Amino acid sequence: MNKTIQNFFSEKRYRQWLSLSILLIYLIVIAGAVVRMTGSGMGCPDWPKCFGYLIPPTEQSQIEFSPETPYKEGMVIIVDEELRVAKDDFFSTKTFSEKNWEPYTKHDYALFNVYHTWTEYVNRLVGALGGLVVLIMFIFSLRYIKKRPWITILSFVAVISMVVQAVIGKIVVDTHLSPALITFHMIVALLIVGLLIYLLHEVKPIDYRFKSNKKMAQFAALLIILTLVQVAMGTQVRQFIDHQVDLLGYPLSSTWLENGPLVFIIHRSYSILLVIAHIWFFYQMIQKFQHPKTPYYLLASLFVITILSGVFMNYLDFPFGSQAVHLVIASLILGVQFYLWMRLRVALKS
Repeated sequence: MNKTIQNFFSEKRYRQWLSLSILLIYLIVIAGAVVRMTGSGMGCPDWPKCFGYLIPPTEQSQIEFSPETPYKEGMVIIVDEELRVAKDDFFSTKTFSEKNWEPYTKHDYALFNVYHTWTEYVNRLVGALGGLVVLIMFIFSLRYIKKRPWITILSFVAVISMVVQAVIGKIVVDTHLSPALITFHMIVALLIVGLLIYLLHEVKPIDYRFKSNKKMAQFAALLIILTLVQVAMGTQVRQFIDHQVDLLGYPLSSTWLENGPLVFIIHRSYSILLVIAHIWFFYQMIQKFQHPKTPYYLLASLFVITILSGVFMNYLDFPFGSQAVHLVIASLILGVQFYLWMRLRVALKS
């Protein structure tokens, strides 16, 4: 029996669930980007339910007062362009009675758009699925509890991080999409990805094709730092654009960056430094150390896409989807960089 359990909780299964966890986190990043791209962040004005429903409404009539209808505690309706929350379970009379309802006080957003609602709902479903997969990954990590306990401990940290990420998501909704909190939400997602990639690296066999020396391993770490600086500046630019959207609206996208902040100019020019540094790194790794070309070609392709999306935003007035692509690709770049750095570090010890 013990052997059967041991075979079930195999290292291979742990790696499979770990790889799936990484994939799901990136899907969460993509789903979040789609929510931002479509302006669906407030599609569900409450959390964790959506207008008080486990499965959100599909018609405006479902969130309007209905006479002689059973209501459950926490259900949400829109009355006079304000949200009202059912205080308790009750059966409504023919007329609306304030005594059964209380105002929703966390924000004053009270609009219903079925497309925004379901976009945000799918985003939450992907997040819940990601949390479930990470939890299963942790369960399979228990096989390491005696011989490599840090694997199990860090797997549990990943579970806690997913819970924290969910709480941050709730606060983002409650604060009516605070730009600073949205940025923090993204940073936490990147940290979770980094943790999972580290765990995957720790349980994968050493790939002796990734030869290195101390200088190149240090340079790989420097590239990660340089990219993080670029991402940090990008978040500042994005917060400025969010403010411009609120101030000017989407029809005036061509004017969003007319008086852009200095950080935008630096962010745009800084990309040249990143490209030059990566070209040199790619050349050294492929030509001098004879590394497999695939990960470097992948990283180069991601850089091309993120630069093009930045160019489109700057010169083509933010075409639909360009911001989302820019954000998602940047997170993928960091993931590939971190994995390569981990491989190079191991190569020094082998």
